[in-house]
Amino acid sequence: MKTRRLMIFVAMMAFMFVIVSCGQQQQEEEAVKTTVEAAKVYKLGLSLAITGPTSDAGNPYSKGVEDFFKYVNEMKMLGDDTIDCTIRDDQYKTEVTKRNFEDFIGQGIVLYLNYSTGSTLGLKKDFEEEKIAVIPASFHAGNLVDSNYIFLPIASYSEQTLGLAEYVVNHHQGATPKIALFIHPSAFGRGPVADVKKAIAAGLGMELVEIVEHGKDLDNTAMLNRLISKGVQYVICQTIQSPVATMIKDASRLGIAAKTFGESGKITFMGAHYTGGNDLVALAGSAAENYFWTTSYTLTSEPGEGAKAQLALAKKYGRDDKFANSHNYANGIMVAQVAFEAIRRTKARGLEVNRENLYNEMNAMNGLNSFYPVTTVGPVTYANGDHAGVDTLQLYRVENGVFKRVGAPFASEFIKKIK
Repeated sequence: MKTRRLMIFVAMMAFMFVIVSCGQQQQEEEAVKTTVEAAKVYKLGLSLAITGPTSDAGNPYSKGVEDFFKYVNEMKMLGDDTIDCTIRDDQYKTEVTKRNFEDFIGQGIVLYLNYSTGSTLGLKKDFEEEKIAVIPASFHAGNLVDSNYIFLPIASYSEQTLGLAEYVVNHHQGATPKIALFIHPSAFGRGPVADVKKAIAAGLGMELVEIVEHGKDLDNTAMLNRLISKGVQYVICQTIQSPVATMIKDASRLGIAAKTFGESGKITFMGAHYTGGNDLVALAGSAAENYFWTTSYTLTSEPGEGAKAQLALAKKYGRDDKFANSHNYANGIMVAQVAFEAIRRTKARGLEVNRENLYNEMNAMNGLNSFYPVTTVGPVTYANGDHAGVDTLQLYRVENGVFKRVGAPFASEFIKKIK
């Protein structure tokens, strides 16, 4: 009898254990399901020239975006939420960019990263219709005209060119300095020209002698001799590295490249963001010495937190030295940082991460809410009516084959006078 009661008791306990175990398993499964359901994926899109024209900038740029978002997800910087940024090659063709953008919209992206000046201008109305915040790789000031949704990462090409012109005026010895502009034959290159002319009319003490729209010439001898004959001492470039490298090699061969700033009878060469960096030094070699260049990005050739972070990220994801030290890799990292920060802040407010809230959050990046990425020489600031991003610039100069800082970060004075 006792044996039978004991068997019944054991059976009942075993049954209860099964029930409890099943209940616990169900609770655990529901908890996992809830966590999975709570984790969100925020979709972004990037269309740029990984191949084709300007791929020397677009390729490292794309890797910067890719690596930073990968880091965000692996480090769980958004908790269980993740960023899924689809990156497409458009070969610098606006029609391909448009197709990519339309496909991204169909995927439900909440923020878009664009690239070229032409496609940014060409898709401006599309951005307005979709009401989606856009961060391009183009710093063309015209992107912001009649636009509510485009946000430049850093100071515009116009601000950069004027900053260089102002440096010339402030440091030139002698009579009024004579300057020529060497520009890309496109909206990208022509953008700053009108603003330089406005600044001269507003009192910038320089003479704009000639505007040269370069072609695919492999020899600039005639052009350079013409500028020398006109007394030009400074050439400010707004284009990409390869034509600049060709020009300064020709100037070096002719013996007319200045070895010091403003050297009499010689030409001092200067340029905006896409004309400089390590790629220029690699292309031009020793002819790059004394080339002056401005951007808002920190460089790995100068010690600092930005350089450490950039090199560490590149090492983590196996990038070679050329990519690791590229200012365009930094450029890609920075736009990804801004996008991530907008998402992070929106989440922190307890708001849904959607197009409208991200747009509003980016417009609130000012004052005490400014964003300080270590990849730039100043803070990112946006507001309604001011989508210019980092306002400060840093002047660099090639010394012994390396770009080194010249002075402290600065901002163009005349850009405010001509707006």
